[in-house]
Amino acid sequence: MPDSPAADELCVLLKLGEIVLKGRNRQQFEKILHGNIRAAVRDLGVPVDLRQREGVILLRVADGEQRGEAGWAQAAGRIAERMQDVPGIARVCMPLRVAKAPEAISAAAMALTKGTSGTFAVRARRRDKRFPLTSSQLGVLIGREIQEAHGLGVNLSRPDTTVFIEVDQDEVFVFTEGMAAQGGLPVGMSGRGVVLMSGGIDSPVAAYRMMRRGLRCFFLHFSGMPLTGPESIYKAYALVRGLDRFQGGSRLFVVPFGKAQQALKSSGADRLLIVAQRRLMLKTGEALARRLSATALVTGDSLGQVSSQTLTNITALDDAVKLPILRPLIGWDKTEIMAEARRIRTLAISELPDQDCCTLLTPRRVETRARIDDLRRIEVRLDAEDLAEELAAGAHEYRQSESF
Repeated sequence: MPDSPAADELCVLLKLGEIVLKGRNRQQFEKILHGNIRAAVRDLGVPVDLRQREGVILLRVADGEQRGEAGWAQAAGRIAERMQDVPGIARVCMPLRVAKAPEAISAAAMALTKGTSGTFAVRARRRDKRFPLTSSQLGVLIGREIQEAHGLGVNLSRPDTTVFIEVDQDEVFVFTEGMAAQGGLPVGMSGRGVVLMSGGIDSPVAAYRMMRRGLRCFFLHFSGMPLTGPESIYKAYALVRGLDRFQGGSRLFVVPFGKAQQALKSSGADRLLIVAQRRLMLKTGEALARRLSATALVTGDSLGQVSSQTLTNITALDDAVKLPILRPLIGWDKTEIMAEARRIRTLAISELPDQDCCTLLTPRRVETRARIDDLRRIEVRLDAEDLAEELAAGAHEYRQSESF
């Protein structure tokens, strides 16, 4: 495809967020983001031409001319929709790509504002300083022509319609709106982590927040089987499937935890049972992380939300493993977590009823100030390190293409 457009071309323009603030390693961020973009559109059946520009990424429908105007627009729309879920992208726009000539820019702006009413403003930006008009001169020129042609009023503070013009090296992009995307960093840039996925509201949100910070997440779910049915596994799978749109290629590992819980109860854990079983879960997660070359664990802990999440108990949990435990929700309240779960569309799944393994064999009172020495003595009686390795080795993997 030629670099300079011969005619108006509908394309997808991706605005980058904090990636543009990176220094010498910025190209590494962009390389990973390019791979994630290509993976996100691979199953659409649309050949995509990707071009990196200064602070933006241009996506063109490679066979757009063969599709016709309607097919071209539909393909670009499907690509834009996918891009809204790719971390590392701050905003998604669908501009007309036109030649670097004032008359071509004006024609595109006229077409985009035809049929609009109320007030308008023009925001012009000249990334290519070789262009003969300055940003303000271009804005005034196009604004005057729009006003004369359509009779719209000008409002630079709160316009009903805003025409954006961006002059790049080989072309000009003209558009009237954009869609908010995920922002953050490209998944995979910050390494790998294992998320302890309970099936509740918090852990999916924690996973999303870490994916948005560039962490590729594996998911570990503890079911109550054989003491419970498989319902919690169905929920965990559905949650991972929903979160997969943010990273692709997600992997869910399920550990039947019921017998281990019985062993913990028989070990005399009593009020320490909840903290002791969470330590065992973390040890199992660490054992699985070693197999997956992951270097962190992720939980949905929120300080003080439940009795097992007091500061003393969180300290006791940290003592169970050597890997860092990332807690992106530690300072969030339940209302904030639920709002985020609703936004990323996991809340409805999390609220489905199931028998959570953490509610099995729960003591009447839960220790809020667990002593590490007491927990270690329980683990010695249980051979917790060997048990964790055994549980990790027996984890069953569910991929997104696999059905139950």
